[in-house]
Amino acid sequence: MATTSGLPESYPSLPFKEISISHVSETSASPTKVVLLKLNRPQKFNAVTERMIDELVTAYEYFEADDRIKAIVVTGVGKAFCVGADLEVGFSRLSENLKGGPAAIDAYRDGGGRVALAIHNCHKPTIVAINGPAVGFGITLTLPATIRIASENAKISFAFARRGLVMEACSSYFLPRLIGLSRALHLVTTGGTYAASDPLLSQLFSELLPGPEAVVARALQLAEEIASYTSTVSTSVMHDLMYRGPSSPEEAHLLESKIFLTNLLSKDSNEGMKSFMEKRDPDFRATTRKDAPRGWPWWKSAETSAHNKKHNNKDSAKI
Repeated sequence: MATTSGLPESYPSLPFKEISISHVSETSASPTKVVLLKLNRPQKFNAVTERMIDELVTAYEYFEADDRIKAIVVTGVGKAFCVGADLEVGFSRLSENLKGGPAAIDAYRDGGGRVALAIHNCHKPTIVAINGPAVGFGITLTLPATIRIASENAKISFAFARRGLVMEACSSYFLPRLIGLSRALHLVTTGGTYAASDPLLSQLFSELLPGPEAVVARALQLAEEIASYTSTVSTSVMHDLMYRGPSSPEEAHLLESKIFLTNLLSKDSNEGMKSFMEKRDPDFRATTRKDAPRGWPWWKSAETSAHNKKHNNKDSAKI
């Protein structure tokens, strides 16, 4: 059931089949500041399907619009985080785009990219708890997240070259920015499988923990800390300053000066400093949609959704 605003009264009650969403704590009847999203095809090691893609995008549309939610934790049910595309389903439906000629090819949007942009453009931080193997889309899915935590023995593979495929899910943008061009090229060129603790992946994960239970528990702990003590406007604007920032220190200085000054006038800034002086926890209530500082957004976004709506190109994620 939805509220009058169209948002869910309860996230666990949503009719998702291949993901599940729970409140934190699970006994809460109404949405909580932190929600836990699980990829939920354990019998297939959470391999991705067209349906899972659509459910993930829909979930993040809710999260973005729902001011009750402050942070999201994503993990997998069972022994794996996500082993990539379900190869038993394959990519046969994508051939329809090729048959449609240049116009259909130009209109196509890969499913992984749709999910990656939904996570990237959500103003609530996502923390990924990699509880087991993460392969192809299973690892590129995590790149737009704010924080990635992994079980130290989890197997990680950017396996595209070994399947005759190429990078997707905006990973050619995120991966080299997160770990550097040299390591990114090494990982995608070999297509090999590495433990999360391998030095090649040392810049990708904020923390490595000894087992999947510890990974999820730590992710939830971080999410609760973020939801309780930080301003959503502050964290989302700083995210944009890093990912959408100017190309020189001087340009960054000019932009930061305007953003910092106008943000000082915000209700969250006032609450942050007031709560500090009063030695109490802050009660941040501002939202990026309504309370972003003057000058935000400062970038021009490329249009990615129009073709999807026109041509209804829903697809399976790539491995």
